[in-house]
Amino acid sequence: MYQTLSIRTDDHVDHVTLNRPEVRNAFNPTLIAELTDWAHGVGARPNVRVAVLAGAGKVFSAGADLAWMAETSAYTREQNLDDARRMAVMFEALDTLPIPLVGRVHGAALGGGSGLVAVCDIVVADEQTVFGFTEVKLGILPAVISPYALSKIGRSAARELFLTGARFPAVRAREIGLVHAVTTADQLDANVTGYVRELLAAGPEAVKAAKQMIRRVWTLTGDEARDLTAETIAGRRVSEEGREGIRAFLEKRPPRWTE
Repeated sequence: MYQTLSIRTDDHVDHVTLNRPEVRNAFNPTLIAELTDWAHGVGARPNVRVAVLAGAGKVFSAGADLAWMAETSAYTREQNLDDARRMAVMFEALDTLPIPLVGRVHGAALGGGSGLVAVCDIVVADEQTVFGFTEVKLGILPAVISPYALSKIGRSAARELFLTGARFPAVRAREIGLVHAVTTADQLDANVTGYVRELLAAGPEAVKAAKQMIRRVWTLTGDEARDLTAETIAGRRVSEEGREGIRAFLEKRPPRWTE
């Protein structure tokens, strides 16, 4: 269905693989359009409860395709603005997926590749992975990805890493919150599977609601958060899924969504 993505659905999980290994899974207009299309469509597929984002070949993603970047240098400002907006739509679509997005990261995640890592809800990285917000080394900025990177790593780390463009290892990525688990290459898939298993064991509607709540509460005042969270938990308690989860716990049996 796609030219630059490989997608396999298995047991309620979409495995989405960036499939341009010959250019280190770099972004180009086709990849951006296809990732956006997948992200916009997955919410209409109720059988899919989790997505795993990975990269084919030796690296996760090296960011923007240099051939494409060379073309954009000859674009007008308006043409570049259109290009940037399409990329912004892609990152927003991935960040606001109604289902959890798990990143399986290896080799390198540079520039926009680190941006993809930032929009994943949970990230497992090979300990040898190299990260970097490297745009300033090319005389440009990590602009479109900055809202998502800042929400993950905070202003202090961003001041260092955005301004220097320095590359950094997986252990540093975990320290600043960009990555959640660092593992050896031979345990990468097992760790990803472990997270997927935990997500599938939880109530699917509760997981969606929790993801939405995080996004909303982050920007609220204390009074606003108090009202929203009270309304949210009250609604979940009387929901069919909430009642089933509590009954299953009390009856010491698996909830029906694990069947």
